[in-house]
Amino acid sequence: MTEIYDVKERPSKDIEKVLHPLVKEWFMKKFKNFSLAQKYGVLQIWERKDVLISAPTGGTKTLTAFLSILNYLVELASKNELEDRIYALYTSPLKALVNDISKNLVEPLEEIQELAKKKKVKLQKIRVAVRTGDTSQYKRAKMAKNPPHILVTTPETLAIVLTTKKFVENFKYLEFCVVDEIHALDNKRGTYLSLSLERLNELSNIYPVKIGLSATIEPLDEVARFLVGIDDKRSVGIADVPLNKDIDVKVLTPSRDLINDKDMYPKMYSTLSKLIEKHQTTLIFTNTRSATERVVNHLKEKFPTIYGDENIAAHHSSLSKTHRYEIEEKLRDGELKVVVCSTSLELGIDIGFIDLVIMLGSPKSSARALQRIGRAGHKLHETAKGRFIVSDRDDLVECSVIQKEMVEGKINTIEFPKNALDVLSQQIYGMAIYKIWDEKELFETIKKSYCYHTLSRKDFLDVISYLAGEYALEKNHVYAKIWYDPETKQIGKRGKMARVIYMTNIGTIPDESFVKVKLSPSGEQVGVIDEGFLSRMKKGDVFVLGGKTYQYRYTRGMNLYVAGNVKRSPTIPSWFSEMLPLSFDSALEINRFRKLIKERMSGKSKKSDTIQFIQEHLHTNKTTAKAIYNYFEEQHNFLEIPDSNTMVVERCKTMDRKGNSKNQLIFHSMYGRRVNDVLSRALGYLMARSKKRDIEIGINDNGFYLAGSKLPIEKALDYLTKESLEKILSEAVERTDVLSRRFRHCATRALMILRSYKGRSKTVGTQQMRSHFLLSTIKKLTKNFPILREARREVLEDLMDIENAKKVLQWIRDKRIKIKIIETKLPSPFAMNLVLQGHADLIKMEDKQAFLRRMHELHKKSIGK
Repeated sequence: MTEIYDVKERPSKDIEKVLHPLVKEWFMKKFKNFSLAQKYGVLQIWERKDVLISAPTGGTKTLTAFLSILNYLVELASKNELEDRIYALYTSPLKALVNDISKNLVEPLEEIQELAKKKKVKLQKIRVAVRTGDTSQYKRAKMAKNPPHILVTTPETLAIVLTTKKFVENFKYLEFCVVDEIHALDNKRGTYLSLSLERLNELSNIYPVKIGLSATIEPLDEVARFLVGIDDKRSVGIADVPLNKDIDVKVLTPSRDLINDKDMYPKMYSTLSKLIEKHQTTLIFTNTRSATERVVNHLKEKFPTIYGDENIAAHHSSLSKTHRYEIEEKLRDGELKVVVCSTSLELGIDIGFIDLVIMLGSPKSSARALQRIGRAGHKLHETAKGRFIVSDRDDLVECSVIQKEMVEGKINTIEFPKNALDVLSQQIYGMAIYKIWDEKELFETIKKSYCYHTLSRKDFLDVISYLAGEYALEKNHVYAKIWYDPETKQIGKRGKMARVIYMTNIGTIPDESFVKVKLSPSGEQVGVIDEGFLSRMKKGDVFVLGGKTYQYRYTRGMNLYVAGNVKRSPTIPSWFSEMLPLSFDSALEINRFRKLIKERMSGKSKKSDTIQFIQEHLHTNKTTAKAIYNYFEEQHNFLEIPDSNTMVVERCKTMDRKGNSKNQLIFHSMYGRRVNDVLSRALGYLMARSKKRDIEIGINDNGFYLAGSKLPIEKALDYLTKESLEKILSEAVERTDVLSRRFRHCATRALMILRSYKGRSKTVGTQQMRSHFLLSTIKKLTKNFPILREARREVLEDLMDIENAKKVLQWIRDKRIKIKIIETKLPSPFAMNLVLQGHADLIKMEDKQAFLRRMHELHKKSIGK
């Protein structure tokens, strides 16, 4: 196992000793002193030791990574010893950041070159080049002939370069490898990169020093092993740089009364505008693209003399690359007063001076909140200033707890996908194109990647069998991509087109498109929805499109067939696919807080003392503390406060839009949407199977509901255990749209379905149709086809969170959590947002407030207030 150790802070004088005179003079003129991150990291890199540098946004991580590298290259250049090869590689998952870094490297090198001229020191030119999917053929050819000393690229382009005949030779003596934004690689792009890093290790005659850069992140041991891989001969230092910049964070509400104030939303925009006016440049995060556009439009309409196209802009992933780049440039140049974005500006590109970050609603984790607030005061020693603005009581509690985590340095954990067989298939194909491998050597190289260190030999050989064409899928146009000789145990590429096919179909990000919504059986088109939304639905779900309700019947390719004029209430809101899930860690923190308040309300604590406790515990103001107290008191008096030891289940009757009565169970399971997705699907499937009736399901971060004519919940809860969960859930998702679409994604990554062939691109609709027939054929052949197994794993582990769901079930078995089923006549205060969720597309914000006020009065009446 790779050895992990802590890196200590080093004295400035020790760093100065190793700096070349030109670099030292340039640095001291520009910065005066070394930052804390530099005191931790510079000498570690200079001494050629692997290091993970974890520091808050704006903590000078990038310069820390490059100072030793630039120093080394300047030393060589001053002795005329700089060779025509790549010495250092920088990779980031963000293309915009790649361009940013290049600019930030070129400028210092030009300044050092200028200084050398003044000093009459002859210095070879140090070349920096960017290579991404946007790099022209001319520039790529130029790079191959005259390689840069520092190559800046993305994970996908790195994989392409590793199979490029001539260019790959430039990595033979690679000495440094910088991996930036590691916290954004907890996905299949990260899994992909982990294998590319092992390919680099195998290719280079020198072991390249790994330098990982990350915002504040946990668990650092796991992230460090992701960076350097798993090998007894390897060790990596962790530079956990403490937060030495101030953070100024507050939770604000537009009104003291989040229920009864009829002017809540006008006040929210007034609060926004007042904050914007007091600051030079404000960045607003909204979580969804639709909310981003809505906020920009509302501000323009409500304050036409203040906001116009010249000083306010929206920034999100649906906008064109050119448009996003223009906004980033305007931000850098200080031309915009306010930019509203979804999640697109979270990562570390330089967007100039921002003095306030506003988060409309919860960012769903402390790590994301710190990343966002770090965009304000991005420079060292500047105060990072952020404000949460909340407009409902659940958000108030959630944001206050996340604020507590931020202030106390409690960071949510991340996890990297393990043993992804689709990514493995693509990488093995690339490795076979590069050279002929011995089976043992190939397996051992792959196993050194952290993401594959637990890969079984059986899974490895299953992937080899698929790539070698042993599943006889030629009729479905899936042909062998490699040859495997069972006698010599050697593996190599098959076909003259191998390199072209690989390079034109590489990557892990799936193509997404819009799905046409058509009435059944007429086929009349009523609109479109995005694929992400469809993948969250199941047959029978009711949703809103264009102000009307429709029920999901079936899909054919990129067409969703629906029943119109449905009288049932919606089960899923249209923005559901965009919503970020609450982290499991933050959810547990909310549960612990609930328990503390429940104990005080059940005991003899005075109201004033409890409010004081909330204020101190959550580091919040008295107004917020009072609002939280009132919300909890209402729940406590009406029913019971669910907490870390109690899962309250409300059993009540509800009416559909036809006036028919049905049973409803509301689970207060504060574990985040991904865990609740698992628990609700498993319980819903068990009850539907036993009674042969459809069960309606609705989920959010705070819980889930199940509705139907008969709900034998006690029997389902007895049957559902940690051990039985995976089998039940696998059966529950087997015939769902979510699995078939995830299979398409996996099949495309594994190159079973080619997005591009002989210069022609296949549409998402064509890919989906191919995937449909391919999945049908594979299921007839075997249930254990490796790419189908990967699609199941992706649904259960990446989309949902089966591992933490198993923990919850174990806590129930161990009596750590008690399930209390309580009969109620109307949903409790804590259940309101869950009950309202499906109706979000049908009712205006003002109507939602009126409904909540009406329910609030009913709750007060019920508890005799």
